[in-house]
Amino acid sequence: MNIKNMLRGLILSALLLPLASQAQTPTTQIATEYLMTLHIPLDPPQQIDETSFVYNVRPGGWAKGPKIQGELLAPGGDWFRSMPGGNGRLDVRSTLKTDDGQFIFLSYNGIMSHTKHSFERFMKGETLSAKDFYLVIAPTMQTSSPKYAWLNHVQCVGKVVGVKVGENSFVQYDIYIVR
Repeated sequence: MNIKNMLRGLILSALLLPLASQAQTPTTQIATEYLMTLHIPLDPPQQIDETSFVYNVRPGGWAKGPKIQGELLAPGGDWFRSMPGGNGRLDVRSTLKTDDGQFIFLSYNGIMSHTKHSFERFMKGETLSAKDFYLVIAPTMQTSSPKYAWLNHVQCVGKVVGVKVGENSFVQYDIYIVR
């Protein structure tokens, strides 16, 4: 290696070193704003195989928040897959009709992870809360309503409030806008 290449390497290292240390430090902050609580009643699942389940959204679902309130309409569904590592993946789609007659398409993916104990309780039909297991979702929304058009431009996150399978199955989330 000649001196010219060594100098070039040293200069490049000196320039890149501050960038490498910056990459290890966050440069932004995430804030959230409460949007709504979403309650989704579910029919018993259609079991496709040992890893895939489809849950129909039953009538009676609702959304309540400071800027949005409404009911969930049919059709709606939750396509759930059990993954090899023991967690579950959600793929959910539904329509929300607001209390002032506007339609909002709601779609989210998410991940569910149980301990052995929480999974046993879940399968027995007990109602579980966020302290019992992990269930986080990432909703987006779409609407042509001028009043709710701002929802087309935000990413949301949600965390389970409660879930129950079996008779009177449901899942309920608190949904937040990421700012």
